[in-house]
Amino acid sequence: MLQFQIIPVTHYQQNCSLIWCEQSREAALVDPGGDPERIREALAQAGVTLTKILLTHGHLDHVGAAELLAHKYQVPIIGPHIDDTFWLEQLAMQAQMMGFALLTPQVRPTRFVADNEVIRLGECSLEVLHCPGHTPGHIVLVDKQARLAFVGDVLFHGSIGRTDFPRGDHKALLQSITEKLWPLGDDIRFVPGHGPMSTFAHERAHNPFVADKNFG
Repeated sequence: MLQFQIIPVTHYQQNCSLIWCEQSREAALVDPGGDPERIREALAQAGVTLTKILLTHGHLDHVGAAELLAHKYQVPIIGPHIDDTFWLEQLAMQAQMMGFALLTPQVRPTRFVADNEVIRLGECSLEVLHCPGHTPGHIVLVDKQARLAFVGDVLFHGSIGRTDFPRGDHKALLQSITEKLWPLGDDIRFVPGHGPMSTFAHERAHNPFVADKNFG
């Protein structure tokens, strides 16, 4: 069964997630956006073996420490979708825009991922869903057995991702949420890129942007 720990990083308090297979102790980091020493301490305390880094999208607060940690642990960087190459090539601009110290000049994924791809982590499986809108190459990672999703900045408790950045698309974001996430089931818990966890059921009932009553 998939286990996880949320590690808030940077002044944006972005949710980096340390996830691991309970049986094999094989681990991955989802969106290590900064504070690499804090992330390394969490890895050591968890007693797991890091085998990959997973990126939901190319914004700096989600990828900032990925290159340093990949080099430290000699593991691949997997994701996001290739359509976020634009953002990964603009890290210096993003650092200036967000007020971040630039830890590395670039983040180079070992490989991008495709919609419906499955990523193995020990005995666990994460399904990739391409969910554009916040960024064109944003992905969501879903463990259907654990009923758990890592949604990056697609969906939040009571809100949704911004679409006023370059190549944002509000209509596409709403479609990603209602047509790709909701069919997974109301019982899915999710870790957003920022803020507290929630469930799809709660957001369908109460989220002012994507509640079911908005689409009746």
